[in-house]
Amino acid sequence: MKTAEKAKAIQLRQKGYSLNEIRQTLGVAKSSVSLWVRDVQLTESQKHRLAKKGFYRETVELRRTNRLRNEKQKRDKVILAAKQSIPTISKKQLWLIGVMLYWAEGGKTQRTVRFSNGDPEMIKIMTTFFRAVCEVPEEKFRGYIHIHPHLDHKIAEQYWSQISGVPLSQFFKTYCKPNKSSQNKRDSLPYGVFDLYVLDTKLFFTIVGWAQGIFSSYKNTKMD
Repeated sequence: MKTAEKAKAIQLRQKGYSLNEIRQTLGVAKSSVSLWVRDVQLTESQKHRLAKKGFYRETVELRRTNRLRNEKQKRDKVILAAKQSIPTISKKQLWLIGVMLYWAEGGKTQRTVRFSNGDPEMIKIMTTFFRAVCEVPEEKFRGYIHIHPHLDHKIAEQYWSQISGVPLSQFFKTYCKPNKSSQNKRDSLPYGVFDLYVLDTKLFFTIVGWAQGIFSSYKNTKMD
């Protein structure tokens, strides 16, 4: 038993210190402090002071919680207004969105169309772009998953197949990539990253041409 610390804890408690104040002063566990000072009787004025201090902390915490809630409500209001301002997207707009997303996130080093992302909404947009705008036949789609080995790749395969609409029979073998830095950390991508392939070399070069055309065209746009 830490005799010196116990004696000091009793002295501080007799002066009206709270358990947390004693714990912080002595650098010991709160459970130890509670055991050491359990027989110390506080005066009414000391009890009142501690109760008032506890009420003050609760008030501060309540104000902080309310402030955070109000800030969130303001942010949500802005986001909702912006979301509701978007009309139904036309096929032409989807074409522009798809080309630019591909140029930002798609593969450009090989002659194969490949779009890689861990966001299911991105994959949904691109599959719609390929199907509705590019008129890609279903048999030309392929899926490929990158995932850490401690995650369930079978669940990930089912998930991405449902998101993309690509059957599992058209998936390449899932790649489980070992990564020590990912262990014991919260998994921000529980289903890994999905690569959406289209086996069409002509479409690859078409998207490249579309992107180059957009880059050339916007330069001549007059800004009012």
